[in-house]
Amino acid sequence: MNNNRLSKDRIQMSTFNTIGFIGVGVMGEPICRHLATKSGARVIAHDRDNAPLQRLAEHNVTAVSLETIAEQADIIFMSLPSGEIVRNVIRGDGAENKGLLELCRSGQLIVDLSTSPVDLSRELSAELSKIGVEFADSPVMRTRAAAEAGTLAVPVGADDAIFGRIEPLLSTFASDVVHAGGVGAGQVVKILNNMVLYETVLALAEARAIGIRAGVDPDKLFSALSVGSADSFALRNHGMKAIAPQVFPEKAFPVVYAKKDLQYAVGLADQVGVDATGAKNLIACFDKAIAAGHGDKYAPAISLVFEGK
Repeated sequence: MNNNRLSKDRIQMSTFNTIGFIGVGVMGEPICRHLATKSGARVIAHDRDNAPLQRLAEHNVTAVSLETIAEQADIIFMSLPSGEIVRNVIRGDGAENKGLLELCRSGQLIVDLSTSPVDLSRELSAELSKIGVEFADSPVMRTRAAAEAGTLAVPVGADDAIFGRIEPLLSTFASDVVHAGGVGAGQVVKILNNMVLYETVLALAEARAIGIRAGVDPDKLFSALSVGSADSFALRNHGMKAIAPQVFPEKAFPVVYAKKDLQYAVGLADQVGVDATGAKNLIACFDKAIAAGHGDKYAPAISLVFEGK
């Protein structure tokens, strides 16, 4: 990045004096840390789990309530586990807890880093616009390691003006920021990214099971595939690092989350009239893995279904 771009980014980021962050979990914590250490803005954060907030305090992130974020933040980032939780945070939970729709003020900007249904993102954007709050869907792609390194990929759904305002902040934790189109386009890209990724993971799980029964060592199989036309990010990361050695830790992107994303993909396919047979077959595989007790394991654990475990 050249010096002119750096100066431009500092000017744009300086318009956000206070950044609010809701949800500092597996992905949210490192993203919030990058914002706190690189943006030059004051960062305040909210989460039900106090442990990551305590770690972020070392980077001058202040733990506050949702109400305080709505009151003080110029821009609010959300990194939440599902569209349902995003909906509750914005609309309120129907009980005593108010949502951002009631708490925010005109002129604020909300950026959703979560993976949510496309139609929900568009509905929430329309509702927020009525109170003068702008919205962008910017779901993050790549792994926890990429979040730690600040090298995530982020497809953005927003108009040109909003994209220009938030791109410098997104670039504090992402090496690839793509303007995918209007509101909802970021979610379309993310959902289809995960659909393609995990359909490939399913193929790798099947390949390992077949190969080992046919007498080929899994490491040698995947190494050979990596120099052929089957090479892919999924092979080199999910295949070689998880499926081949059968290592599926918890507290990574789990089977239940991957199933949720695929359900979003199938729902979108149905809306636009596409029979996504591969995605539907993958959901059935996720269901088998969950029924076998693997739901909280790293998502490539669908391999265990083919290993009879």
